[in-house]
Amino acid sequence: MDLLLLAGAPALPLDEAGKYVAGAYIVFVLLLVIYVSIMAAKLQRMERELRELAGFAENRANGEAAAPEREEVSA
Repeated sequence: MDLLLLAGAPALPLDEAGKYVAGAYIVFVLLLVIYVSIMAAKLQRMERELRELAGFAENRANGEAAAPEREEVSA
């Protein structure tokens, strides 16, 4: 019988628990915004690199000389 009373009672009074629930939602939303911004930055970088590679492939297909290879310099 005591277990049923404990299971029905909230761990914290509702007026006090509201602050923690709001804080948890704020932290979750902040983490979500950070994650989305990191993914957007990665997507922009990949798109930029893909455009660059497409330009190289188009130049090569048109018969234009590709950019000269970088020479290795030994120190």
